[in-house]
Amino acid sequence: MRLTLLATLPLVLLAGAGAPSIAAAGQAGETPPSAKPFRETVIADFVSPWAIAFLPDERILVTEKAGQMILLSADGRRRQTIATLPVDSAGQGGLMDVVPAPDFATSRRIYFSYSAKGAGGKGVVLARGRLRDDGRGGDRLGEIEAVFQARPFVAGDGHYSGRIAFAPDGQSLFFTNGERQKFTPAQDPQATLGKVLRLTLDGKPAPGNPLAVKGFAPEVWSYGHRNLLGIAFDGAGRLWEQEMGPKGGDELNLILPGRNYGWPTVSNGSHYDGRDIPDHAPGDGYEPPKVWWNPVISPGGLMIYSGNLFPQWKGDAFIGGLSSQSLVHVDLDGQTAGKADQWPMGARIRDVDQGPDGAIWLIEDGGKSAGRLIRLTPR
Repeated sequence: MRLTLLATLPLVLLAGAGAPSIAAAGQAGETPPSAKPFRETVIADFVSPWAIAFLPDERILVTEKAGQMILLSADGRRRQTIATLPVDSAGQGGLMDVVPAPDFATSRRIYFSYSAKGAGGKGVVLARGRLRDDGRGGDRLGEIEAVFQARPFVAGDGHYSGRIAFAPDGQSLFFTNGERQKFTPAQDPQATLGKVLRLTLDGKPAPGNPLAVKGFAPEVWSYGHRNLLGIAFDGAGRLWEQEMGPKGGDELNLILPGRNYGWPTVSNGSHYDGRDIPDHAPGDGYEPPKVWWNPVISPGGLMIYSGNLFPQWKGDAFIGGLSSQSLVHVDLDGQTAGKADQWPMGARIRDVDQGPDGAIWLIEDGGKSAGRLIRLTPR
């Protein structure tokens, strides 16, 4: 399947605009933000950026919502647009995640996601290309092909998700499909919407997916999700995922094969019109979140730290906060998680990543203001 893409509006808030909170899961109250234990260095500005990723040579890939994929030098002084992709960028759509292939050093492949129009409406697409010399002293992304698209395409411009994580062995990848603000597809076994998917590197259903024998779409790894905007492996190979709740109930989940995470049947939030949704409860048959937030943080990107610059945080999760305009730190301990810190950043944080030297990098959502790329180092 060759790449077919499409174009952009400003991002809308993906969850309720609750005040930043670090309340313990299931409890009321707030903890004041900790003093920031890091220095912030602004590296570059972008227009509505969505994701960042590092190449082995320390150059930085940045996607912009309108369809530009940019390659930035390690010091931020030189930038080049390596592809301009005709994505459908209305509402929450656009050019989304970007991740170099595990074998990038030899294959030069880069995987990315975007929203597109097609039969039935719109949906999220997984694609890949190959970084090549452009013959003029720079680089370009060529051999672009779409390898997977969500099923079905539906009307609307929200909850695409589209985050990518390669399995630790590099032989498969995990791809998030949001439920497109349609609720029920998250529990529909034949839809890929509202699911974590496990695919081969060519975008096919990966062998051994747990629910194929139960009549599910063969790509499905877990289901009952809402808007999955972060996914990452920890050092022990456990898969973590974060998602937007409705009015309250943002979640950090440990993703286990074949499990049902409950949306829209259960949630620790409520409908936007005030109608109640039953909370997660022991014995209800659904996998509960390891951490949840109410008021919301509106989680953006997810990173699990493995560097040495901040040794006290090794193995912990970091989440970009959109409406909360924060960087959120979650303590991970095996299969358990607990809230640790929430630092106000003064802007919507769309993505968070770890640099080659162990620095923490953030990118702001942008929109009406600059979308700054910021490097965090110990104070």
